[in-house]
Order: sequence, then C-alpha cells, then structure tokens
Amino acid sequence: MSRLRSFFFTANRPLQDRLAILIASAVAAAVAVTGIAAYAMTLLTVYDQFDNELVQVAAITSDTLSEDLENMGGIDTSAWRAANVTVMLVRSDAHAITQPLRQTQLVWGADELAIARTSQGFSARTGVDSNGVPTRIVAVPLVDGNAHYALVIGRPLATTQAILQTTGFSLLLFGGLGAAVAAAMGYAIAKSATTPLRHLSDAVLAISETNKLTPIDVQGEDEIADLGKSFNRMLNALESSRERQKRLIADAGHELRTPLTSMRTNVELLVADERQHMLPEGARSEILRDVAAQLGEFTQLVGDLVQLSREEGVQPAPEPVDLRDIISSALDRVKRRGPGITWDVTLEPLYLMGEPDALERAFTNLLDNAVKFSPPGGTITVELIGDRFRVADQGPGIAEADLPHVFERFYRSEHARTTPGSGLGLSIVAQTIQAHGGWVKAGRSPGGGAEFITKLPGSPIPPEEELEDEGFEHVSPWVD
Repeated sequence: MSRLRSFFFTANRPLQDRLAILIASAVAAAVAVTGIAAYAMTLLTVYDQFDNELVQVAAITSDTLSEDLENMGGIDTSAWRAANVTVMLVRSDAHAITQPLRQTQLVWGADELAIARTSQGFSARTGVDSNGVPTRIVAVPLVDGNAHYALVIGRPLATTQAILQTTGFSLLLFGGLGAAVAAAMGYAIAKSATTPLRHLSDAVLAISETNKLTPIDVQGEDEIADLGKSFNRMLNALESSRERQKRLIADAGHELRTPLTSMRTNVELLVADERQHMLPEGARSEILRDVAAQLGEFTQLVGDLVQLSREEGVQPAPEPVDLRDIISSALDRVKRRGPGITWDVTLEPLYLMGEPDALERAFTNLLDNAVKFSPPGGTITVELIGDRFRVADQGPGIAEADLPHVFERFYRSEHARTTPGSGLGLSIVAQTIQAHGGWVKAGRSPGGGAEFITKLPGSPIPPEEELEDEGFEHVSPWVD
C-alpha cells in the first residue's frame, strides 16, 4: 500500500504525471461512486418491483385459498408453476400447509411465523427453497375464522440475479473505459497546462547557461500567462539594472582615471624632486596643495558612487523628520563655502517620514550647485512652502539643451566642465527624492539663473498633534 501511495503521490514525479494521475483518480472515484449508487438504486428498485408482484399474486389468490386451506384452495399445481411461484401456508402454531404433489418447498422461518401471529403488514426477504435455490420470499396475513395464517409465496431469483449481474458488469466495464478515457484526457490536459511552465523552465535554464536575459514568448490570459509576463518584467528590470551597472562602472572608471592620473603625476614629481631637487622655490607647496584638492575631489567622487550604489528603497526613521531642520543643517554647511553670497531663506514646517542623512545630502547638493554657479555678491533664494522646496540662483542658468540631462549620472554641461565636481550630485538628489515618494525638476528662475523645485509628501502638522486631535493623548514622539 505504501509503495502504491509513493508511486502516485511522490513529489519526485514530474508535475505533468502528477496532474494526470490526480485527474484520472478524481474521475475514477466519481465513476466508482456513481456506479455503486446506480447499482444500489437498481437493486432496490428491482427487488421492490419483485416484492410488489408477489404481493399482488397473494392478493389475487387469497380468496380462493380461503375456501379450502388444507388443499390450498384446490388450485392446480400447474397454475402455480405457470406463475413461477411456490405457495405455502404457515399457521400461527407453526403448522405448515404446502402445495400437494410439489417436490420443491419453501424454507420458512421466524419472519413468516410473526406475520401469521400478528396478522399485520407483510414481510419480504431473500431466502432459499428446499433445493437451496435463491428465492425471494414474501409473506402476507390470511385469517380464516379463528385461525391465523401467513400466506407465503416464493419465486426463484435466478433471472433477476442474472439481470443484476449483467448490470453490474456493464457498469464496471463502461466505468473502467470512462476512467481510461479520463486518464488519457487528464494526461493531455496536464501536458497542455504544463507546457508554458516547461517553456518558462527552459528559459530560466537558457539564461543560467548563456547569461542572456531573453524574454519568453507569452500567449493567453490565464494565470500561467501572468506568471510569464511577470517573469519577462523581471528580466527587463534585471537587464535595465545590468545596463545601468555597466554604464556606472564605465563612467566611474572614466571619472576616476583623471584625478588618479593627476595625483600620480604630482606624486612622481615630488618623489623625483626628493632625489634631484629640480623644482623651483614654492613649487613643492603648490603641488602638495594640488594633491590635497585632488584627494578631496576623489573622496567626494567615491562617496557619490557609494550613495548611488545603495538600494533605492528608503527605510523610514523611527520618528518624524522636520524638513526645516534638515535644510537648516545643509545651509549651515554650504554657507561656509559661499562667504560673499546673500541668502533669502523662507522655511515653513513640513513633517515626513524619511532618512535624515540621505535628505541632508540631497539638499546640500542642491545648495552647493547654487553656490557653485552664483556670481560674487549674488543672492540665492531658498523656500520651503507647503510640500514644495525651491532653490534659485542668479548664475548663468541651465541651457535648454541641458535641461533633459541635468539629473543623469556624470552629465556635465559645457559650462560646468571647468568647475569642480563629479557630475553625480544632481543624480543623487533625484534618486533620494524619488525614493522618498517625491519628484524634482530643473528650470530657469525669474532672475535668469537655475531653479530647482522638489516635492515631498508630508504634512505641516506634526504626527503627534494629528493623533491628539483625533482623541489620542500622551502620544509618544516615536509613533510611526
């Protein structure tokens, strides 16, 4: 039994075989239940009809028998033989009167004696005659004066059993054929259902072997087709990620090569001067300052690359972030790098769930960009009104041809190529703002310079005050 169960239901068998077996088993079970129910209903119906016929024979002959019980009403034996019945009387004192000259008699019992003694109802059962032939025996009450009898009539079951056997064999035969057809159809259905899965499996195997993210052909609108479409979307995302990674590595290699080459040249000059003293007075200090500046650019570039390589999803801080504090901290850092610049700052409250360090770096990059291109003595406007943050300068602005590309990695306009920077600052801004559910766009300010506007989802009311307004008291500042 365990081996049979293992053959049918082991997880090591192919899915197609398991589906075919399950479909065939389900149909076979349904056919078996239906066949058994049909056979049982046929059996009950046949025997009920059989009993009714015998009761009718008893009703027809009871009056004739009452005229002469001892001689069975004087009915000729050939009449009983023509009706294919055997008749006898069982008296309440267990005295039996049988058909004269009839060699085969019925084997009566307690059921028939009970009918004789109670004179109520009737009994029907399957028994045997004196020759052991299966017989259907029916007993009905018969009263003659003070004597109580049971009129017992029996008829052989050979013909009826032959019909039932033929019916049972037919049900078994056609049920088996139906199960076989169901198994074949189940196999075809399972094969058709698992074909897309095999294609998907073949595609995964081909990708693992060739490392080519080739989408699979998807047909239909069912759940498996949805799985194929999701798989293709995943492949497209992986391909896009792979291309971005390749582009980032190539651009990073190109950008890193310049400061490394410059630093190497300066270091080699310092090493050569250490041996030959060929540099003029003051050149050594100038080279050291140049190396320090290049190291600063190199450090910033590495930090920007690390920032861009992070996951895009933001894990919210365990407490609300007041964006005014973030922007104020960024302003304090940037103002030291633009001592001659005037700042026009307007900050209204805006609370959101976010990552403070990433947001501060993004706003610092925006402010640094404004300082970098502002003329001496210029004014930078910084506004946080509602859910919009705006920073505008009075520099040369952004050319129309450059506007679609300002947030691309390593993009440097013609005007910006002579200024320090890695070309990653605005890319970090765009990634950070989008990761917090907002957007950023670039344009020209009314004063002619560059203008950047960001939108972040938030509220001017602290979360703890919103909860208190809704009826909550003593709200913890750590409420998420």
